[in-house]
Amino acid sequence: MEGFHVKVSEAICLGASLAASGLLYYHYKKSKRTFDKLDNAPHLPIDGQLKDILKATPGACLTYVVIEGTVQPVGEPLTSHFQKETTGVLQKFTLSEHRLVWSSLTRTWMDSLRVLHQRENVVPFVLVGSDETPVRVLFPLQASGTYMEVIHEKFHQVSSGLVDILGQYLSGEKIKGQLETEEMLKVGAAVIGAGELILDADGILSLQPPSDGSEYYLGLVDFDSLQGQLKYAASWCKMLAVASALVGTTVLLWVCRRYYCHRKAQWEREKERREFERLLEEAPRVRDSIRRSEGIRRQGR
Repeated sequence: MEGFHVKVSEAICLGASLAASGLLYYHYKKSKRTFDKLDNAPHLPIDGQLKDILKATPGACLTYVVIEGTVQPVGEPLTSHFQKETTGVLQKFTLSEHRLVWSSLTRTWMDSLRVLHQRENVVPFVLVGSDETPVRVLFPLQASGTYMEVIHEKFHQVSSGLVDILGQYLSGEKIKGQLETEEMLKVGAAVIGAGELILDADGILSLQPPSDGSEYYLGLVDFDSLQGQLKYAASWCKMLAVASALVGTTVLLWVCRRYYCHRKAQWEREKERREFERLLEEAPRVRDSIRRSEGIRRQGR
């Protein structure tokens, strides 16, 4: 590829599209695998028969099941910092800083988020079925899914003076303000859980992260909605992965076309050079031939 160079913009587009398509394909496979796992998993009601099913199962363990129940604390629940009447079993408080950062590449101000402080509180809790049968939920913070509600959100806007504004323009950063949020998994919330169900030696039912590495899930939606969300996410990831791969293929074809045009121009220049060298080599013979022809004409006269 002598004399041919891939442009920086082409390399960036190609690398970004390939990386994006790979990442999106990974998420597609993950969502599809979770959807298939949930679709094939037994959906068991939380009732008195659940213990009998576990006792009859080797190892008193079901590798992957789906259960639904109502959240109840084991002991004293947590109380919201901002709504004293609200209680829960999981609590997350987040303080984040929102700012605008100047991008020299796009020549625009872009939003930036930085978490200043985050605190999580957990108390033991169970999912209770229709007949008050409890299933203890272990390691809930390891679960994926949306299982906490935002119960408080307040934005504290920063007031800036003239000197502050001038400093922000010089530094390329504008602080917009701070956002404080509180999220909770409330007592009494209906929750769906997917994971490994065990019955320990004390006869306590527990839901925990699957030992085979499958997705551990907690959510505030029903089973049909959960399946719909996973299917929708998998479809979108697949379409975006294909679109990103097409962009990368287009950039690659464009680079290949430029390379072909470059090589074609080189071939034409090489052909012209060889033709010129051939003419230079033939020039003495042509001159000698002309001189001989002129000598023969003179002798004939």
